[in-house]
Amino acid sequence: MAPNITEILFALGLGGRVVGVTRFCDWPPEAKAIPKIGGLVDPNVEIIRSLDPDLVIAFRGNPLRVVERIGKLGLPVFILDIGEGLDNLFPLIERIGRVTRTEGAAAGLAAKLRARVEAVDAGLRGVLSRPAVFVLLYGQGLWTCGGESYVNDLIDRAGGTNAASSLPKKWVLYKRERIIKDDPGVVFILARSASDFAAGRVRFARMPGMDGIKAVKEGKIYELDENAASRFGPRLVEVLDRMAELLHPERFGGRT
Repeated sequence: MAPNITEILFALGLGGRVVGVTRFCDWPPEAKAIPKIGGLVDPNVEIIRSLDPDLVIAFRGNPLRVVERIGKLGLPVFILDIGEGLDNLFPLIERIGRVTRTEGAAAGLAAKLRARVEAVDAGLRGVLSRPAVFVLLYGQGLWTCGGESYVNDLIDRAGGTNAASSLPKKWVLYKRERIIKDDPGVVFILARSASDFAAGRVRFARMPGMDGIKAVKEGKIYELDENAASRFGPRLVEVLDRMAELLHPERFGGRT
């Protein structure tokens, strides 16, 4: 009942047993061919019942009344919540492994992802410079991640400092004047496509006053895959890798 759950199930080798997903579940590509149950906030209970699943995995964001209705139909429902930091991803995967009886695969996946995160930690050990970062969600307005978002944790783990970390919210509409005052050295744009990123970069740089901030002057405006970064799943480690390489090419060989 959420895209990140679908991704985890496929990563555990359970894609062939998934009988229904939301219309937002588009990764891996094979998920697109699976029958759709609706969206995150408007799942169709009748469709779910018609699929006769042995297990329904719900997630924070699914309406509680809908989840309760599914349970009253006699369908087993397992409800999960999102974490505020990357370290919460590993127990989430392991919990799904237990409920789907794929403990071994879950332990292996979690260990592999942990090792990649620890490699980033090791690469940044003793780093002295932590660039100020502004994350822009492509679309209308200057939406960015606050201190309660797991994206804030990604920035920190990648060796940066989130310009909006002091705001006690997951996502917040930032003011242009505040960005200019913050003067971030790096801007990450969360975009769905290369064309969206290109348009977002031009729009951001052309805003009044933005030509004076360090990131624009030095051309340090980079693309992040919004599809991967917006889902609390295995691909967050890929996002972490890219962030770390862009923020600290001197530590990771300038591979990006």
